[in-house]
Amino acid sequence: MYIPYGHQTIDEEDIQAVVDVLKSDYLTTGPKITEFEHKVAEYVGAKYAVAVNSGTAALHIACLAAGISEGDEVITSPITFAASSNCVLYCGGTPVFADICSDTYNIDPKEIEKKITPNTKAIIPVHYTGQPCDMDAITEVARKHNLMVIEDAAHALGAEYKGKKIGSLSDMTCFSFHPVKPITTGEGGMVVTNDDNLYERLQLFRSHGITRDEALMTENQGPWYYQQLELGFNYRITDISCALGASQMNKLDSFLAKRAEIAKRYDEAFADALEIVTPKQLIGCKSGWHLYMIQVPFERRREIFEQLREQGIGVNVHYIPVYKHPYYQAHGYADCKCENAERFYVRAISLPIYPGLTEEQQNYVIEKIKEVV
Repeated sequence: MYIPYGHQTIDEEDIQAVVDVLKSDYLTTGPKITEFEHKVAEYVGAKYAVAVNSGTAALHIACLAAGISEGDEVITSPITFAASSNCVLYCGGTPVFADICSDTYNIDPKEIEKKITPNTKAIIPVHYTGQPCDMDAITEVARKHNLMVIEDAAHALGAEYKGKKIGSLSDMTCFSFHPVKPITTGEGGMVVTNDDNLYERLQLFRSHGITRDEALMTENQGPWYYQQLELGFNYRITDISCALGASQMNKLDSFLAKRAEIAKRYDEAFADALEIVTPKQLIGCKSGWHLYMIQVPFERRREIFEQLREQGIGVNVHYIPVYKHPYYQAHGYADCKCENAERFYVRAISLPIYPGLTEEQQNYVIEKIKEVV
């Protein structure tokens, strides 16, 4: 038996949705893309959505739409996948890492303010594990310093902050649809926004910077005509992927409920475990529970990790502080240090959590953890 930390949940409805597209006239640039965009935008309470072929592409075009360029600094969390800061580098900007809160593992708004300089242009808060960041405090900092906020909500589709869905709060919010995320399109991502101008720019950067919109072109020589207005990318997603995504959206709430149920069971199981720290949730927030993180004694973390893997439990570690990667160390971050992030990293283990995890499997995971910790 092998129990992964995450896994997609696909049913016959999803399969049929994909088959229907394969039998249709459009495999890409067709109606399923618009359908999927509308479903996500409506769900999160955003005016616009732009679907792309990965969460990384979503972050990249969001930074491009925000005008990030050489000399600009963007503040983000070190406890995240590298794409959260790589997207800034793609634009010629400089990522700046602000430390996390020791209890929620999300970026600390007080640390953000300490990192602001005249070159700061944006903040990319990461809703780590699916738990929303302290968005009121982050928004206050952003408004005070005239900064754009691009939320990295790769973990957080369906999460709520003070009664509002993540995706309705900031300038732009980016989602990921990788197989282990709340819903999947295989690979895919999306940016949502309420801003007309940002929406226009996001669409351009998704598809080579090219438009057929007569209102944007400098001239129109005929029905065949188009113009390249920006240096964009081929980040288009297929109708095949979006058909799967649209079908998955019908089940998102049930997926989230199952994840919350699993998290609650872990909380209860480890409530009295002296050497296990379970996740703290902010009051007024509803996590998407993409990940369930525990902390164990750092001197035994590797031993515990390897013993659980030997027992068929696919635990993982999310994440190595981004600035610790060799690329970053070689490009100006050798002296970077975020104490809370590093303290968390050496103790962290990700436990299995996904809608298809059975109670029997979870009981096995709990039993083995109690044996080895």
